[in-house]
Amino acid sequence: MWLGTPDAMVAAMLKAARTGPADFVADLGAGDGRIAIAAARDFGARALGIEYDPKMAALAARNAARAGVGNRVRIVEGDIFKVDFSRASVVTLYLLPELNLQLRPTILAMAPGTRVVSYQFTMAEWEPDQLIRGKTWDAYLWIVPATVAGRWRVADESGRDIATVELAQQFQKVGGTIAVAGTPQPLLGASLAGRELRFSFVDRDGGLRAVRLDVDGDRASGEARLGEHAVRWTARRG
Repeated sequence: MWLGTPDAMVAAMLKAARTGPADFVADLGAGDGRIAIAAARDFGARALGIEYDPKMAALAARNAARAGVGNRVRIVEGDIFKVDFSRASVVTLYLLPELNLQLRPTILAMAPGTRVVSYQFTMAEWEPDQLIRGKTWDAYLWIVPATVAGRWRVADESGRDIATVELAQQFQKVGGTIAVAGTPQPLLGASLAGRELRFSFVDRDGGLRAVRLDVDGDRASGEARLGEHAVRWTARRG
């Protein structure tokens, strides 16, 4: 039996995901097409709705045409485990928990920064980044994290190696140590949001340096800031 996400929650979910004209939204289990249609009509996004039931898929396509967004909404009759939605920047779900868990590895393999919103059901031990309150049921937002676990060698603006960072990771939760001049110390306030890694540490002079790095595969770049003074950092894993 199909149950639709309430319209007010559809809007809240898409807003929480910061959906906009540059986004491609994939709605898994599209039903009557309401999420894909709202993404195009109200947020200017392109959308793909994947629906297994042929009658519901046909209804969703008709609804998209009636809403005047048939040129930006594509409804596919198919299996969410077989249809490719890897290019999506926003993924929406209203699926049973066991399906969420089956989809989780596929979602985690998507581009870091992809926003994922699920109505009513969670992703088990992958904790959401945001809770979206609803009248009856809540929704949950995750941001797909970059894979950052491992040893990173940090270089300054001249390319000289200045530190080694060891990172451990469970989903978006990160922690570890930084060794400057061979002396390791714990990272302070480490966080990961998509590709953006942040942490602080106490430097050799006792100053608290705030680090922000943009992670791209096995390389990262950004800055280490002490007050108003910032120096460029690059890092490579391995």
